[in-house]
Amino acid sequence: MTRHLIALALLAAAGAADAACSALLDREFRPLAGKEPVNLCTQFEGKVLLVVNTASKCGYTPQYEGLEKLHAELSGKGFAVVGFPSNDFMGQEPGTEEEIREFCTLTYGVEFPMFEKVSVKGEAADPFYRELAASGGGAPGWNFHKYLIGKDGKVLQGFGSKVKPDAAELRAAIEAALAQ
Repeated sequence: MTRHLIALALLAAAGAADAACSALLDREFRPLAGKEPVNLCTQFEGKVLLVVNTASKCGYTPQYEGLEKLHAELSGKGFAVVGFPSNDFMGQEPGTEEEIREFCTLTYGVEFPMFEKVSVKGEAADPFYRELAASGGGAPGWNFHKYLIGKDGKVLQGFGSKVKPDAAELRAAIEAALAQ
């Protein structure tokens, strides 16, 4: 009888943990050029995230450097930059996932998590990006649109492509989210 009660308690606790994950993050993506999908909740639950649609052949591509610096500086405080390559804007991400990973690593030293190439706009947009846009962050108008997600898994704010990773407004919003 005691074993059954313990088993039920463990199942209830596991269900409560699953319920704590926001619906926005309860989805799976493959790491860039990887094979096994990971659940965003499992990897990022309780963290502040900056989700960015990226491209390797864009005028904003040098933002990779600032994004990596931001990630490296704040990852120990419960923050992560999360990249999703997309070829939706003028074909500026035409490469394979392996080519994208190699470019990001060798050219900009990117170590922040990058996931599979997705569509981020219009009817073809991945459901994750449709929900990001609908949650108050606006739809990406170009590459390097940024969504700030709070520890609770909800979109706090969207930032357009022109907002650089070291912009005071972005940094202040990240620091405020980390303080919550």
